[in-house]
Amino acid sequence: MITVHHLNESRSQRILWLLEELGLEYQIQFYQRDAKTRLAPPELIAIHPLGKSPVISDGAMIVHESGAIVDYLVRLSGGKLCPAPANADYEKYVQWLHYAEGSAMLPLMLKMYVGRLGDAGAPLHPRIDSEIANHLGYVEQSLEGVQYLVGNEFSAADVQMSFVGEVAGVFGLRSRFPNLDAWIGRLHARPAYQAAIERGGPYAMAR
Repeated sequence: MITVHHLNESRSQRILWLLEELGLEYQIQFYQRDAKTRLAPPELIAIHPLGKSPVISDGAMIVHESGAIVDYLVRLSGGKLCPAPANADYEKYVQWLHYAEGSAMLPLMLKMYVGRLGDAGAPLHPRIDSEIANHLGYVEQSLEGVQYLVGNEFSAADVQMSFVGEVAGVFGLRSRFPNLDAWIGRLHARPAYQAAIERGGPYAMAR
């Protein structure tokens, strides 16, 4: 049985969603962020030394990092929600899978952390905002005329990239990118997304 070590208000929500989309059985071990620091509790270190979420266990197998978990679950499902390797869209799918955390999330995370510095972080804001606009603009352009990131077929790459769009929404940026905003709306309307929210508990970014 797959266990999702689920930290509230975190990237692990998209792992619950993917499991619902794939129709794989799973259970949830819940963890709560520290109310002051917003960090994961030390209990997660017992699962993996980094003490981060998401992380899943499947028997003796421990898998961490969102992209690796997505890849593992897709392969476990027999390749659902993934273009066949011989398909021309496969490389596009793989690139989106890695782009989410490899590039797109960095400026958004910097905006969050630097914002906590107050005036001391002010000199960094223009560069960070420029990078966010660059990345969200790229996603916006990529969604022009299509429903999903890999053409008109929903894939696990949409699940992986969803957190980028959700965090952009937290910062009030999505309205500037109508294609991205409409894409997030389509994702949030999916029955499997709603089922994951039901099982995972309150998720402020489901908006």
